[in-house]
Amino acid sequence: MEAKLGKFFESVTNFFSDSDQLPWCDSDIVAGCEKEVAELDKGSGELKYECIMRLSWALVHSRRADDVQRGIAMLEASLASTTSPLKKREKLYLLAVGYFRSGDYPRSRELVEQCLMIEPDWRQAQSLKKAIEDRITKDGVIGIGIAVTAAGVIAGGIAAALARKN
Repeated sequence: MEAKLGKFFESVTNFFSDSDQLPWCDSDIVAGCEKEVAELDKGSGELKYECIMRLSWALVHSRRADDVQRGIAMLEASLASTTSPLKKREKLYLLAVGYFRSGDYPRSRELVEQCLMIEPDWRQAQSLKKAIEDRITKDGVIGIGIAVTAAGVIAGGIAAALARKN
């Protein structure tokens, strides 16, 4: 019985916590990636692409909302010119992470589904899709709870007003 009770409280705690399995990135890592890109700014080729992708990864995994938005903008700008399916998959995934971090869950889900169309068995994208769906469900349940509470408060107010009238 105690084990079941413990699992119940753990699931409630997990439901209300803001945890997901995606890694976070510190500002010093973002700064290091920015420096790396600046040093290779005049270069081209695969090395520059790798540096830009590392910077994009760091930005969309940042705790700072403005960094996440910068990462999204960088990836959106480069997506149209991407011809390699592997590189397109990577960019779509990072965009999905960015939109997830910024709270745009429907857009994030759309992008991760595009990823999975390219590579259906990609576990990283499957995990992100589950995290997105869990967050959408959680937000829906919380929204319903708020609406029910508001309706209860209004009904209570009406009942109190009617009780005073009589």
